[in-house]
Amino acid sequence: MSSSVRCFIQWVESIFGKGNAFVHIDGKSLTGSQNDTQDKKMLHLVHAWASEKNILLGQVKTEEKSNEIIAIPELIALLDLAGSIVTIDAMGCQTEIAEKIIDADADYILAVKGNQKSLYEQIQKAFAHQSVENENKTEEKNHGRIETRICRTITNLDFAEETLRWKKSQSIMEMERTRWIKGKETTEKSYYISSLKQDASFMNSAIRDHWSVENQLHWSLDVSFGEDASRKRKGNQAQNFATLRRIALNVVKAYKGDSRSIRRRRKMASYEFSYLLKVLKI
Repeated sequence: MSSSVRCFIQWVESIFGKGNAFVHIDGKSLTGSQNDTQDKKMLHLVHAWASEKNILLGQVKTEEKSNEIIAIPELIALLDLAGSIVTIDAMGCQTEIAEKIIDADADYILAVKGNQKSLYEQIQKAFAHQSVENENKTEEKNHGRIETRICRTITNLDFAEETLRWKKSQSIMEMERTRWIKGKETTEKSYYISSLKQDASFMNSAIRDHWSVENQLHWSLDVSFGEDASRKRKGNQAQNFATLRRIALNVVKAYKGDSRSIRRRRKMASYEFSYLLKVLKI
């Protein structure tokens, strides 16, 4: 593990403190970092995002998305997760990762897909044949799009024996999403396993909150900092500049004295020294 990763995490903790209700772990590829002529692979970073504080807690690099399975435990080991609820997409649905989260005195909500075939099939069958213990429905309307989300929970895991392999697993969830976009309806179901025993309303909100890592972190990096368009490839340029962008994003997001967009705040800080000093006084 590079010293820069440890320094970044220590810096975040010194500024923003410890203790985060939700920590969402997800990966992001830097498409411009790939250089086929030099056989240089695309840089992929695994992020830990604290949605409540709206900050990046830490990151670990991999050279391929499939290596998230290796990178996630490394990132978990570096973070203080005590009391947090950790959410990860299906790539992180591994028994070893669940164990590391529990050992860190945290809880987990893990998405389940075909990479855990037996678990996925047993959870599907459980919701097909067992009575749902709790259900919660939400509806969102935004720019002509309507999305309905129904979260169903089961805590009786007797008919899903595969869940026993996941340390302290206590519940499974089914999330049914129906979207209406321009008169077209689509429905999909996804499944989750958790060490929590909360009601469907809580789980629905927690699963929805996971996507803040895409909306608040990844989107901001690409739109406000032009990360995907960056062609820095030589040596460690891609990783070094990625770290600088994340430091800058944390600082700008932490400044509460301005309601302007991240892009506007960043520009203001670049040409108005007095404003920069305000931003740096987190």
